[in-house]
Amino acid sequence: MIIRQSNSKDISQLIKMRYDFSMEDKEPNPELFDSFYDECRLFFEEMYESKRWIVWVAEVESNIVSHVFLEIIDTVPRPGRKKSPFGYVTNVYTIPEYRSKGIGGKVMVEVNRWAKENGLTFLMVWPSETSVDFYERHGFKQAAEVMENHLKA
Repeated sequence: MIIRQSNSKDISQLIKMRYDFSMEDKEPNPELFDSFYDECRLFFEEMYESKRWIVWVAEVESNIVSHVFLEIIDTVPRPGRKKSPFGYVTNVYTIPEYRSKGIGGKVMVEVNRWAKENGLTFLMVWPSETSVDFYERHGFKQAAEVMENHLKA
């Protein structure tokens, strides 16, 4: 198994994984996949170009089996304080046949290592109920500071 940062050559596999993740408890819909593919490809192309996102993948025999996305978010400068970027962790996914083997955890260890080495002040994630334990094992703690304003129903 190889854990590495992804690149634009991985886009097709990442799109398929994003679709599978989103449709995991739903009936497959080939028509939906076609329109999703185009929208998602554009997102990934812009993502790689912006250099604000980093995606780590676990690869087994040239197939991506797990990934973690990290968006780097800059803070607004303040007098007397250096810029202190933080990271937004999202789209954490391991394909079903590779779950419970520690693969996602190994990817998350690499994300945490990179974030520390690159001066991020903290990482944040909005976990599902079933993933809280996973994130807690990797240093995340519940926080009450965030507020949300859902603008669309």
